Parts: sequence; structure tokens; C-alpha cells
Amino acid sequence: MAVVAGADFGTLSVRVSIVDSERGRLGSGVSAFPLHRKRDDPDHATQSHADHMRALAEATRKALADAGVSGEAIEALAVDTTGSSVIPVGENLEPLDDYYLWCDHRAWREAAEITEAARARSLPAIEWCGGVYSSEWGFSKLLHWLRNNPGKRSRFATALEHCDMAAAVLTGAREPSQIYRSVCANGHKWMWNASLGGLPSEEFLAGMDPLLAGVREKLIGRYAASDQIAGHLTPEWAAELGLRAGIPIPVGAFDAHWDAVGAGVRTGDVVNVVGTSTCIIAISESTRLIPGVCGVVPGSVHPAMAGIEAGLSATGDVFDAIAKRAGSAVADLSQGLENYRAGETGLLRLTWDNGDRTVLVNPELGGITLGWNLTHTAQQELFASIEGAAFHTRVILERMEEHGCPIHRVINAGGIPQRNETLNRVYASVLNKPVLVPASDTTSLGSAIFAFLAAKTFGTLEEAQDALCPKHRAIEPDPESARVYEELYGLYRKLYFGFGSRCSEPAPVGDVLPSLRRIAAGVRAS
Repeated sequence: MAVVAGADFGTLSVRVSIVDSERGRLGSGVSAFPLHRKRDDPDHATQSHADHMRALAEATRKALADAGVSGEAIEALAVDTTGSSVIPVGENLEPLDDYYLWCDHRAWREAAEITEAARARSLPAIEWCGGVYSSEWGFSKLLHWLRNNPGKRSRFATALEHCDMAAAVLTGAREPSQIYRSVCANGHKWMWNASLGGLPSEEFLAGMDPLLAGVREKLIGRYAASDQIAGHLTPEWAAELGLRAGIPIPVGAFDAHWDAVGAGVRTGDVVNVVGTSTCIIAISESTRLIPGVCGVVPGSVHPAMAGIEAGLSATGDVFDAIAKRAGSAVADLSQGLENYRAGETGLLRLTWDNGDRTVLVNPELGGITLGWNLTHTAQQELFASIEGAAFHTRVILERMEEHGCPIHRVINAGGIPQRNETLNRVYASVLNKPVLVPASDTTSLGSAIFAFLAAKTFGTLEEAQDALCPKHRAIEPDPESARVYEELYGLYRKLYFGFGSRCSEPAPVGDVLPSLRRIAAGVRAS
């Protein structure tokens, strides 16, 4: 028997769970931290490193108290975070600024320039992250920071992903050369590729923008998967967290990737980690390019397999925005949502409110709702947004299957599927296949699994999953809803690629609004 701590940083809070290798989760603690946005700049989203570490200490102590376990009993600690959440640091890895959070899109111009330069120079690495570089990713955020902070550039030592910064601080790293860098974070968001020699070349980066000259050699450290140890907990941070000094801390990763592990992902599965955004995660024994997908990176999810990541830039954020505009909360607006039927609202919604992450990789898009009439309500828009998220997910899953990633099981993980049965029901009927939902919350369970591997409690990741992952319950598709959604999906695909592709030829859309009215009328009549 062993006991470990797993920490999971989400967008607004960190959750720490205390997990026993035989009894499962013993207790957990949550601590929130502020997200800094600007009303006059919707692309701005930052967070403070000090807030993150304060919250980690608070959540760890809460978890220990909830579990009734002494910190001396904890044998390892693992940490996952959002990403790409990037922080520039100076001497002794001291932050020079706040984190550019994953949902900060200020670098959309820089992302477009990187894409253009990569394509002009036929950079192989760009193909491994879907063919388009994103404003949500590392180099675009760093270039934006360098351009907009000339007074701090002379102090810039390196940049880190949040998961790498957390591990570095907890283990006492003080120099860039001492850092362990996650292949999950850097492979999916920084174009790091072991088979291509690591990061893009100095020639490419400096040629793209002189401000990136010399950056490659500053992004030093050991690039490793999460089966490697980043270091051991320092006495200083052991005292802050209430844990024992010297326990191992594995190389970190992104929250969605470890959430997929906690949800029981195996080859042939795809895991929709549905939260503020949606990350779609799969693993494969082979490594193949998938156009428009955020990345195919060996070792990023399972240390011995290729990890595949795709997703939606906003999901829960869209639901929340609809509720706020209606002067309500999502939980209140959702009352009665279970009574809606497929296509009943007559609305078709493209949930691009925060841009498109996959497969168009276009941050300049905006949300579109078609079919409005004078009596439509916010609750109907909310239901249409759930349908739209499911349609978008189907576009992504079809792209993955078209390029050699067969999908035998669909698992809905993350926080929203645990409390929104309507979403699970809609997904099952839109995808026309059973959707599996973990029988209990798996947040931070993936972190605990990697902590157990660091403590050598289990020999393999699969052994740990068999012991700790909850069983799944299945939501079956409704045949009549699946029939309606099949017709609606054809309209959705037309609009998705017609509105979303910069170079697409105009698609005839005159049939869309009449079709929405006809489908809605038919559903209501039945």
C-alpha cells in the first residue's frame, strides 16, 4: 500500500487529491486563483505565478486534512497544468511577468506569421502540429511578449510552460540547464520533435523574427516524458505544502492528457475532456500525421505511445457566456434542458466564440447562431450550443479516423459530463455511438497515477489504471435523435468549412435556414 498526492491545475483553481493505491481517493482540496481579463481586450488572459503556488499549498493542506493523512505518509507528488500557459523568467527562474494563459489569444498575429514562415520554408515540424501554428501555443506567446516588453528583454533567461515551472520550483531548479521540460507540453505547443532534432532551428527562428535569435539555446534543459523524475521536493516547499522533503516529483504534463489517463484511455479510445474548453485525447502505437490536429507527439500521454491532441477552444466558457448574457447561471439555465429533443430549437450554432482550435486552427473566427426568431430564448441557445459542440467534436473525430486513428470507444471525461447528462445524451446521438462516462470524478486521478509510477508502486501505467480508474457507464444513442442529427450534421459541416476556411469556395447556403425550420417543425409535430 502507498499514498500519493496528485495536483491538477485548471483554469480557475487547483485540485489536490490524496490517493491510496488500494482504497482509491481518500480526500481532496481545492483552492481558487484569479484569472485576469480586460474588458477592452477579449484576447487577454493572464495569471500570477505567486497565486498559483499559494493555491497549491492551500489545496494540498486542505486535501491532507480531508483525507485524515499526515504529510509524512505521502510518497510522491505529481502536478499537471493548463497549457500552453507560458511564463518568461529571468535570473534564478524568477518570473518577469504573469503567465500567458492557454486561452490568451493576443498572439494571433504572431501565430499567423509563424505559420506563414513555416510553410514558406517547408518546416517539417509544422506538419506535426496540424499544419497551422496557434495563438494558444508557446512560440507565438513568447514572441508577443518579446515584442511588447522591450524593457524586460535584457533580463529574459528562458520561458517555461506552467507544468515545467511548477516542477522546477518544487524541486529547487535555479538555472535553465536544470529544468526538465515536458515532451507533452513542448511537443504539442512548441514544435519540439525528437525525430527532427528537437526545437525548430536557430536559422528558422531568427529568420522568422530577429527577436527570436538566441531563444533556442535558452530553451535548454532535459526534454522528457512523465515516466521520468524531474527532481525531489525541497525542504522549503515541503514545509509550505505540509509534505515530507525529498519525495519524487515526475515530469509534469497538461491537465487534459493526464485526465485522459485517469479516465482509463487505451488504444482505440478517444477521450473528450470537456471543461472550459474541450481537449480530445487519444493514444496510438503508431505515429502518423493528422492535418489540422494540434499534435501527434510520442510520449505525451502514455510514455510508450504517441499522444494525439485536438479540441474545441471554448465549451463550458460558451455555456457560461450565454448564461451571463441572460443574467443567469448555467446551472439555473439548465433546469429543464433534459426535455429538449434533437433539432427542436430550430437553431444551429457554431461554437467559435473563442476561435477554432481543430481542425481549422483559426483564432479569428467568432460564434455563429443561425435560425433565430423573435421567441427564441437563452435556454434554447444553450441547448443549440451543446448540439454545436457535439457536431464540432464529430468533425474532429472523423478527421482522426480518416488519417489512421480508429476510434472504438468514446469517453466523456472532465467536469461537465459528470453533471450534465443532457450533454452526454446529445453527444451519443450526434456521434451515433455509445458514450462512456466515468462513474466518478477523475480530476487529478491522472496526476496520482503518475505519482504512483514515480514512487514505483506500480510497474506500468496500465497496472495503475486497472487498480485506480473508475468503471464507465454507457449512454446509448437515441435512434430518432440520431436520424435528426444526421441531417443537421450535413448542414453543420457545410457551414463549418464554408464560414471557417479562409480559402474555401463559397458554398450554397440558401437551404440552411429553411431546413432548420422544417426539421424543428417536424420534431415538434412528432
